[in-house]
Order: sequence, then C-alpha cells, then structure tokens
Amino acid sequence: MKEIVDKFEQRVKEDLRKYLLSQGAIDEHFPECPDVEEKWSEIAREYLPDGAKEFKDYPAVSLGWMMFIGMAMVYYWDTDWEANAKRTDFYSKLRDMKGYDNLDETVVSDLYKYEGEGADKVTELVAECAQRVLSLLNREHVEPGTEMALGCYIAALHQLYLAGMGVGLCALGYHMTPMGQA
Repeated sequence: MKEIVDKFEQRVKEDLRKYLLSQGAIDEHFPECPDVEEKWSEIAREYLPDGAKEFKDYPAVSLGWMMFIGMAMVYYWDTDWEANAKRTDFYSKLRDMKGYDNLDETVVSDLYKYEGEGADKVTELVAECAQRVLSLLNREHVEPGTEMALGCYIAALHQLYLAGMGVGLCALGYHMTPMGQA
C-alpha cells in the first residue's frame, strides 16, 4: 500500500508543480522552507477531523483549504517565526477566526490583505489546484473508507500544503534563484 500511496503523492506533486509554474505562481526551483515543512504532521493531525468530515460533501473545499493553510503558515513564518514556531494550534486558530467555511477569506483577505482581482486570482488558483488533485484522487479508484483511501487523501493534503507554502513564499517575495542571478 505504501508504494501505491507514494506513487500517487508523486503524481500530485508533479501535477501541482507543472500547473503552478504555468501560472507563474512559483519559481522553477520549488521554494523551500524547512520551518514550515516541519509543521506538516502537527497541522495534518489537527486538520484531519474537519477535513475528512467535509470531504464527503465538499471534497474540493476539504483539499483546497489545506493549500490555504500552507500559505498561512508561510505568513506566520514571515511575520514572527520566533514566536510562532512554538505554537501548536495554527489550524484551529485560523479556523476559529471566521469559521471553517471562511478559511479561504481568512487567509486571502485577513492575512495576505488581497482585495478584488488579486483575491479572486489567488482563490481561483487554489480552487483549480484542489480540482486537479480531486481528479487525480478519483482516477485512483480507491474504495472510500479504506486505509488506502485515507493514505491517498493525506498524501494529497501534504502536497497541497507544500504547494500553498510555495505559492505563499513567492507571493511574499522569496524566490529561489541561483546565486548571482537575483
């Protein structure tokens, strides 16, 4: 099972990378932020009960929200990681600001301060990523409610979290360019 889930996660990673590159949302060298990456398992544990519950009726939202969470984590990293690194309640604090249903607005408008067309563009980008991942999940033909289905769902969330991290880093001006080319 692990091999199947790993291959699925790699397909998700490549699909998101190609799409985000085509949209100019990330650099050729995918942005890295080990501090944010290290928070993944903690975020996943906190998010999974809500995300799994919502997946049944709103699968694209359940997936897309994790990309917004990745973006939020970069915001927290950029603003004051020394204080934020100690926190263990990132997801619940984000969710509780305006509720689960408005997590997109919390990240786009409240944290990143996007308005109008800028807000629409980011929201559409995340929605397209979520739809692409949902399509990949559907093509796996995994039986719902199985260990395999959960493994693929978590793998999808992981890649969306990292995609959100990459988009957030680029949006905040962090670009991965070789030395001497900046």
